[in-house]
Amino acid sequence: MKISKKIVTFKSNVNTLYNAIKDPRVSWYIKFLTLILLAYIISPIDLVPDFIPILGLLDEAILVPVAVSLIVKLIPEHIANEYRDTSHNQHPGNLRYLGVILVFSIWLLLIWLIVIFWTNKN
Repeated sequence: MKISKKIVTFKSNVNTLYNAIKDPRVSWYIKFLTLILLAYIISPIDLVPDFIPILGLLDEAILVPVAVSLIVKLIPEHIANEYRDTSHNQHPGNLRYLGVILVFSIWLLLIWLIVIFWTNKN
């Protein structure tokens, strides 16, 4: 399978998981596994530390897509197909901007906390 097709499949699976979290027909354990995966992605703690050359970055490049596809397979097929059909009509642009704003806000908060700490220390 070509890499571009794998990327399209991965994006579709991520969209399916995003919609599945909000769907009451999806079991609680699928939602829980999705949240655990999201926590792993966001967490600075990895199975293989990032400072180890090549292997540190490969764990996210391999583990995350595999975990996403396994969680999507747990979703009932008729629900997953429903989300796959609608994924082509959705535009994730607003979600992308929300992520950028969230990361930027966290960095600003950290900088502000460092400045407050530094000025109170002196």
